[in-house]
Amino acid sequence: MEFFAVLDSQRALRRFRSDPVELRDLRRVLEAATRAPSARGAEPWVFVVVRDPALRAEIGRRYRAAWDEGQRFTRATDADRDVRTAAHYDRMMRAAAELAHSLHEAPVLIVCGLDHARLGPLAAPDGSLRAPAAAYASIFPAVQNLLLAARALGLGTTLTTLHRTFEAELKTLLALPDHVEVAALVPLGWPRDRFGPTRRRPVGEVAALDRWGTPLPERD
Repeated sequence: MEFFAVLDSQRALRRFRSDPVELRDLRRVLEAATRAPSARGAEPWVFVVVRDPALRAEIGRRYRAAWDEGQRFTRATDADRDVRTAAHYDRMMRAAAELAHSLHEAPVLIVCGLDHARLGPLAAPDGSLRAPAAAYASIFPAVQNLLLAARALGLGTTLTTLHRTFEAELKTLLALPDHVEVAALVPLGWPRDRFGPTRRRPVGEVAALDRWGTPLPERD
């Protein structure tokens, strides 16, 4: 696909057909992920491709429990009060809830890890991050590359971070070493829904020229 057509139509898709994803397509999206930039050129990313149904079921069970707990917190604190009246909110939450109950049905789960052992001075000897912004800037561009490459192939994805509430269990399930932090969990498969076009706030609302408050002109 033409690059900007990919950008303009890539969106979070959370419902997948049961059709398998071929290894060549998986390798292609992972190769795209590894083309991302990283601090010091250290390439501190690792990926675990989960296709085993039993493992997906175990991850899905924990994901659903984390979703249910998160929803209880959101209702109790009205945590989404700033966005819950937006036009997209109800539709997005229905799709997110459906994913929480069917994550295990996605034919592939890609676990995207940040290897603290490759971060050099960005990480302290105990594994904590001295420079979190630089560290996460060395994994999330790779995740975005993965999402865009999947879109170019017609594969659906969504970036999730709900695993953070059960990361220790997830790492045990996948035999990940202590020095690998799971930054994202990406379900991937042939989508049941359609791609874009996406709707976003216009550039005029989010971009300034030289200083805050000076609108970026529409043309030279």
